[in-house]
Amino acid sequence: MEAWSERYGPDAGPTEEQISAHIGSGLWEDLNGYLQRAYDVKPIHAYSKCSAQPGWNVKYQKAGRSLCVLYPMAGYFIALVTIGERERPEAELLLAHCTASVRALYESTAPCNGSRWLMIHITEPAVLEDAKRLIALRRAPLTKK
Repeated sequence: MEAWSERYGPDAGPTEEQISAHIGSGLWEDLNGYLQRAYDVKPIHAYSKCSAQPGWNVKYQKAGRSLCVLYPMAGYFIALVTIGERERPEAELLLAHCTASVRALYESTAPCNGSRWLMIHITEPAVLEDAKRLIALRRAPLTKK
């Protein structure tokens, strides 16, 4: 079976429908819809040659600042949320209310240049809600949706 990172090359990316079909989870539509409504942003499809997660991804930015990067996987997706020094105190308070998997991820992710790059595997609704709350630390939503 062809890997997602090999299916679409740097010159021809997947459509929204192809990404959604590959993931096969309503959580994908939930997060994308939320980000677009709550932050008034549009997704940016980008091709990455990064060895850690090569291939096409979907980026969300607001006012020049990254909210998150989403990586499609078969049956789920990964949300990269960066917690910088500015967000760290609030993030550590918030973690007490997060799922065990997100707490463990935060603890096991070593800081790099003062930030933790959390690769959150979105596989269930509770983890999705954790990701939304962590993204809100980077920039508050415009709406309460």
